[in-house]
Amino acid sequence: MKNILGLVQGAAARIDLEFKTERGQPYKKTASVKTKNGETEELPLYTNKDDILGEIRVTPLTTKKFDHQGIRVQLIGQIELASERGQPHDFVALVRELAPAGDLPASKTFPFEFRNVELQYDSYRGQQVRCRYLLRVTVAGRGMTADSKRDFPLWVRNYEKLHEAAAPIKMEVGIEDCLHIEFEYDKAKYHLRDVVVGKIFFLLVRIKLKYMELEIRRKETTGSGSATHNESDTIAKYEIMDGAPVKSESIPIRLYLAPFDLTPTYREVHNKFSVRYFLNLVLVDEEDRRYFKQQEIGLYRREEGGPQEPAPVAPALA
Repeated sequence: MKNILGLVQGAAARIDLEFKTERGQPYKKTASVKTKNGETEELPLYTNKDDILGEIRVTPLTTKKFDHQGIRVQLIGQIELASERGQPHDFVALVRELAPAGDLPASKTFPFEFRNVELQYDSYRGQQVRCRYLLRVTVAGRGMTADSKRDFPLWVRNYEKLHEAAAPIKMEVGIEDCLHIEFEYDKAKYHLRDVVVGKIFFLLVRIKLKYMELEIRRKETTGSGSATHNESDTIAKYEIMDGAPVKSESIPIRLYLAPFDLTPTYREVHNKFSVRYFLNLVLVDEEDRRYFKQQEIGLYRREEGGPQEPAPVAPALA
């Protein structure tokens, strides 16, 4: 168990770590990440093929001679599934030996570096799965002295360039002789700060509708075959109509994605999990019966400051 001073109960040494730049300055690129209790923490942010550099300071917590069996730092990438608690799947495991076995008479600082690191998966904290990266520093104990360990998390985000325009989504749905609507979204793939632009066109309305809303739903999938488990949650709801529509009425859609806690679409990450997103169109009649149509969309992270895409224009339906 750690306390706020970076100590570990029962440890013989205090371990501190500072991330550094190539020039030896404090590393300041960070990501704001939500914790399980809804609070936000700032973690050092990296992307694929980055160099991870820094300094580790080890301070003995005893006035006696402090002997150890070696000091090392590990860079670990792992996936943890809620269904397999205590059994993480490592996909990155790099080690740097900082000091051989010996004694440490006083506090000492050790530089470390991991160059051109393969960070192919994004960090992710979900309902039933976590993909994480951390630096684990271990001071191996000798004799009756227990090992001293401390983990330092970091966050990974990767970016994607869209090489071709995504085709629009256009579908017709309905209930025979009762309801027939046509809906269109301007494209099938959006970046995380994009705007969903579309239109709903009512071709036939013979039921009394009360309102209509658009939901963003996230679906996590873990396992495979008979052991597959799905977990869905609604990220956002956006009311696009209040009141009964009439035949030939057109309802515009304009949904901004930036305010919501979205991630890119992930497919078969290390063959352990997937994360997919859907736009769910929901219509509710005066008897509170619900009619819905779900459409998957792709999400990707575009590097901030990159080339801007043209502003979306609401499509016209025939």
